[in-house]
Amino acid sequence: MLQTRVMPCLLLDDGGLLKTVSFKNPIYIGDAINSVRIYNELEVDEIIILDIYATKNGRGPDFSKISQLTEECFMPFTYGGGIKTYEDAQKIFDMGAEKISLNSAALHNVELIEKIAHAYGSQAVVVSVDAKKTLFSGERVFEKCGTKKTKWVPHEWAKFVENAGAGEILINSIDCDGKMDGFDLDLISSVSNCIDIPVIAAGGAGEIADIGRAKKAGANAIALGSMAVYQNKNRGILINFPDYETLRTILDEK
Repeated sequence: MLQTRVMPCLLLDDGGLLKTVSFKNPIYIGDAINSVRIYNELEVDEIIILDIYATKNGRGPDFSKISQLTEECFMPFTYGGGIKTYEDAQKIFDMGAEKISLNSAALHNVELIEKIAHAYGSQAVVVSVDAKKTLFSGERVFEKCGTKKTKWVPHEWAKFVENAGAGEILINSIDCDGKMDGFDLDLISSVSNCIDIPVIAAGGAGEIADIGRAKKAGANAIALGSMAVYQNKNRGILINFPDYETLRTILDEK
């Protein structure tokens, strides 16, 4: 088992997988269930699946699809998207998910973090932080699939939700999302230096070396989007994942 976790982060919409660039221009990748089966065969240790348009479109979690996904997943599974209440989270845990990811719900009801963490433990609560550079305000946290700016600076929001009971932060750069040009290392560093809970870096990985760079910037885990669904930067669709020895080498783990 690697000390630094590396996992696919898949974007779900209407039962299918999508990939975006800067949270825009979604491209259909394929069937979510079939993709999970391939990751099982590749012996992926962990997976994140986010229903990216659920909250923006006013939808709750797709419990039918979540049930299918948890039945297929042989690895720990984190689900996010459309979760608004404790009962939503409870139902998802009952279906077999190990963790839930909160984004907009945390911004509007921080007590939800506390309630879920109290019942299931902080390790079961991931807060997803979508960050984007703005012209006059610097980097800010955005919600609703990157369409609405909040008052929060990413590292300050990460510290706030840590204090509320979150057990992990998924920090995603909207500016880097899908471009495969590397992570926002400064963003990763600013967040990881401010909190004591694990940081999952997302948004921008385009080559194996980017994984090592994210770790050096302070990430405790790395989530791969484009790298896990494209063959290379030419963006030919191929569900894939780096093998264990490649990851061990780039992370310099014995």
